[in-house]
Amino acid sequence: MQQLANDFWNLRGTFKVAGLLDLGTQLSVVRRSNGRFLVLDSYSPTEAQRQALLGLTAGGTLVDAIINVHPFHTLHCEPLHQLLPAARLIGTRRHLQRAPHLPWDPEVIEDPAAQADFADDLDFSVPAGLDLVPANESVHASSVLVRHRSSGIVHVDDTLNVLAAPGALGRWLPQSRLKFHPTLPRALQARAGAAVAFDRWARALADRWAGTPYVCAAHSAVRKLPATGWHDEMLKALRHVQGTLRRHHRRYG
Repeated sequence: MQQLANDFWNLRGTFKVAGLLDLGTQLSVVRRSNGRFLVLDSYSPTEAQRQALLGLTAGGTLVDAIINVHPFHTLHCEPLHQLLPAARLIGTRRHLQRAPHLPWDPEVIEDPAAQADFADDLDFSVPAGLDLVPANESVHASSVLVRHRSSGIVHVDDTLNVLAAPGALGRWLPQSRLKFHPTLPRALQARAGAAVAFDRWARALADRWAGTPYVCAAHSAVRKLPATGWHDEMLKALRHVQGTLRRHHRRYG
């Protein structure tokens, strides 16, 4: 359990494909301005992480909500709910569809009404021009991005990637800059204006969340950013997908 700021912690976990390739996963814990806590995303913590999480949150009684922000990250929702049963369980529309037996809040986190409940502590952003839940379930480019207001730290699943060497190699080899998910071309909505909408969204977010000190990215790493890193790396990531956006614009307008 890595403490990145006075009121922000990130936990890294394992997510193995075919029992072999560990893609990694994460959850973050933020302390609210009222002293209580929110958990961002779900996974099954190790015993040491479990004890640390429960110790921080008075046995889980101080956790107001578990907020799941990626529609395709669903495997660990039930175990974390069982660990923190008193917390509100919030997800995307797909979470409610995939696990209807869980006590989900009826409001979903991609909607402004649900986000407003946490506006004192968190900023949210959903990429414009992308399908949050594409018909092709291998396309994971969109999610709900979260920024903790007091620390400025961003928690993001898949939409932004950080490439990092596994294990001990990660201590020696540099991380990549922020990159958009490789399935972005297939996530763009098949309509006129989608490419322009995504471009405008990314540029606006680069400005609005400038000064972000860390990005906690699923499946990869926590990236510490220089003072202008968020702004500069977001715009560089956007330049790298301009060819994709131009092709989409030529096809759909």
